[in-house]
Amino acid sequence: MISTFTRRARTALVGGAAAAIAATGLLVSAPATAAPSSDNANAAAQCSGRSVPASKISIQLFSYNSWARQVGTEAVLAEIAEIGYKNVEPFGGTYEGRTAEEFRALLKEYGLKAPTSHGSTNEATFDDTMAFAKTVGQRYMGSGGFALSGIRAGMTYDQVVDVAESMNRLGERSVKNGTGKLFGHNHQQEFTTTVVDPATGETKTAWEVIAENTDPRYVTFQLDILWAEDAGVDTAALIEEYGDRIELLHIKDGLLNGSARAIPTDVGEGEINWGPILEAAQGKVKLYSVERDGAPADAEFARDSFEFLTCFEF
Repeated sequence: MISTFTRRARTALVGGAAAAIAATGLLVSAPATAAPSSDNANAAAQCSGRSVPASKISIQLFSYNSWARQVGTEAVLAEIAEIGYKNVEPFGGTYEGRTAEEFRALLKEYGLKAPTSHGSTNEATFDDTMAFAKTVGQRYMGSGGFALSGIRAGMTYDQVVDVAESMNRLGERSVKNGTGKLFGHNHQQEFTTTVVDPATGETKTAWEVIAENTDPRYVTFQLDILWAEDAGVDTAALIEEYGDRIELLHIKDGLLNGSARAIPTDVGEGEINWGPILEAAQGKVKLYSVERDGAPADAEFARDSFEFLTCFEF
């Protein structure tokens, strides 16, 4: 029987995965500027600690793919640091040909860390992926999805278990490498894809099967709030049920659009009820990464979302 938090998903199935992330090279960076001092930090940082501490807030740089193409990753990092961010979550296209050492130095220049990234989960090349991540200073490994081919409609129970087993193997390798657990990042299909457990006859979501068949020593989850809610999930209840299996959140807001795909907005400007979610996350979630697919090419999304999280009271 499908858990309470997924019952709505059975009657509101939403098809389609998130668009694939294109890890292409970007333009040459803008000239470097000095890292912002605490005196120059955006006034939003004054709210830090009243809700989510700034030290736990990150931003997925895919949000600014188009902006970085115009001005370069370095200029985007400078603006993000000025707002008050301490962490970023890169994806493949944000390195612009830099080595791991060069990217680590760039982050340090602006007082930033990259504890997570959306990279590759190819088992054959994972040693190289981990080596880059270890130099940069990552504490978690993962991608914008799940291992192998990810989760898709029509999968069998055994195919979902295969994904879980690949995540266990990758996670164990990463923990032993010193780069931390492997995370799975959901879209809608992890909750709308259901399979029958041959041992019990129960119908379960792909998410449930992966959670049951992964080792918490090696595997965790980065719960994308908007896409889970878009699939009919009560994400506050999901966090309560799974406890510290969900160590990472993607803080993504938007307008829920019925059977059509949700429309992303700045955090705090959509239809997500954040109070119960942030309350459930207290003491469990280690990192809150904001994201907006296709954010406008300016600092507004980063600023609005940072202010929302650091000043939200519940």
